[in-house]
Amino acid sequence: MRSAFRPLTRRGLLTGTLGSAALLAAGGTLAGCGTPGAQQTEAGCVSEDLSGTEKTLAFSNWPQYMDVDDDDESKRPTLDGFVSKTGIQVNYTEDVNDNNEFFGKVQNQLAACQSTGRDVMVLTDWMAARMIRLGWIQKLDKAKLPNVEANLLPSLRNRSFDAESQLAIPWQSGLAGLAYNGRVAKEIRTVDELLTRADLKGKVTALSEMRDTMGLLMMSNGHNPADFTASQFDDALNKLKRAVDSGQIRRFTGNDYAPDLAKGDIAACIGWSGDVVQLGFDDDQIKFVVPDSGVMLWSDNMLVPNRATHKANAEEVINYYYDPAVAAQLAAYVNYICPVQGAQAEMEKIDPELAANPLIFPDEAMLTTSRVFMALDEQQEREYEGKFQQVIGA
Repeated sequence: MRSAFRPLTRRGLLTGTLGSAALLAAGGTLAGCGTPGAQQTEAGCVSEDLSGTEKTLAFSNWPQYMDVDDDDESKRPTLDGFVSKTGIQVNYTEDVNDNNEFFGKVQNQLAACQSTGRDVMVLTDWMAARMIRLGWIQKLDKAKLPNVEANLLPSLRNRSFDAESQLAIPWQSGLAGLAYNGRVAKEIRTVDELLTRADLKGKVTALSEMRDTMGLLMMSNGHNPADFTASQFDDALNKLKRAVDSGQIRRFTGNDYAPDLAKGDIAACIGWSGDVVQLGFDDDQIKFVVPDSGVMLWSDNMLVPNRATHKANAEEVINYYYDPAVAAQLAAYVNYICPVQGAQAEMEKIDPELAANPLIFPDEAMLTTSRVFMALDEQQEREYEGKFQQVIGA
């Protein structure tokens, strides 16, 4: 287990220099997404699986998202275990540094029904939803995923962009909620407190990730971010604008809020559970709060792109990581929410303290308050991001 706070996480990378603003800057690219030439279908873009004769697999993931041997960083214990168990050699590459950036890497090939050279790639919900919408992702064979069928958390099933869990299988998950520093602020329980409490004025940050900030605000209005109307979005946006105009919110951030929260330079914020787990190793006054109205749940997902030539091998590695013992070993290193039922009991054998951490293994009460942001079509994506960017001044 690593106890030092990592200053740049997968979630931070996606909302940092190439986050929501990059989505707008890529307007021409996104416009191309909806053209008939970009759209594919299962029948129109057929993939040949060579897994029967080729025991190999190309796996693209985010940096620091795989367990590493502390004594020999060239070793990845769980992945090495997969190779030993199956004989499938894995070309593992940490080349997903930002969802939009990665989209740019593979867009032309996938739009033209060409191979990306990858068999598995890990992308965040909203990008997974976009690629599924475009018909760029292969459907998985559930018969080859018995561990997923048995052990995927109920809260991660029936998602709007993959209701049958046949296209996007969660790798790790996280929560967006509230956080505060108990040395400089009293306890906070609601989004409305964050946005209006006088003692917090000018000492608050919110996330530049539209789905997380707006999802929390919609829930605070009694609306469901998994199924909302344009007027409900606008109601939440007006609430956010009032907090910006009043000076309550100091700024909007990626995960660069974390050092400021640790120092007490900001008192409270909208933040991510993974950051608070890391900060909490060093300071138990840094608290993550599930708002009374609910919390946002996000996942980074394993996807098999069209024209991947080792689909069965990919299904084998996906199924392997849903073995609770393997999932626990991975979670002990990355410290994000483990999406695998049964892993908590296995974690007890590795690190009882981590097994008891509700930000790695949320209880049912926490998960029942969680929502996944609604999948957006291309027009909605551009419209909602544009309105949000205007309010946050990006």
